[in-house]
Amino acid sequence: MGARTWIESWPVYRQLTGTDRLGLGAATKTARSAALRPRTATADKVAKSVCPYCAVGCGQNVFVKDEKVVQIEGDPDSPVSRGHLCPKGSASLQLTTGDARQYQVLYRRPGGTEWESLDLDTAMDMIADRVIDARRQGWQWEHDGRRTRRTMGFASLGGATLDNEENYLIKKLFTALGAIQIENQARI
Repeated sequence: MGARTWIESWPVYRQLTGTDRLGLGAATKTARSAALRPRTATADKVAKSVCPYCAVGCGQNVFVKDEKVVQIEGDPDSPVSRGHLCPKGSASLQLTTGDARQYQVLYRRPGGTEWESLDLDTAMDMIADRVIDARRQGWQWEHDGRRTRRTMGFASLGGATLDNEENYLIKKLFTALGAIQIENQARI
């Protein structure tokens, strides 16, 4: 590339000599920038979601390609956030694709002093076994002569990051399991 060609390809030179004096469009474009395409353009589908960080419930568009999340952006159709996300919500892509994402859980056995790594399937099986056991041990067919059909073996306390749909499903799950102690942080 000659000196003259290099100077003419320089954005400032194009801005000063061309029609785009303010540098708002053509003067700033290069062949490389013109070839760039957003990650959202190649997505197979877009799923609507809600940001998981706080109780505001900002809408998100989750762009998926080949069953993997490629981008997360604010949902312009959301009446809550109108397409805007805070810095934490804007960085939520790293929850699914980040290098720091954990695929194991840490578990410390009762009476133990050391943590051990367990794969997620093992941990979920342990949780299911403990829920079933707590339900069996705390089951009450009757209380004070009245039929109750409930368990006092476990309870649920939801958090402020749960949206209405998640709270509805949790309530349905715990009610189906026989629990009656179901509460949410928002009501406390």
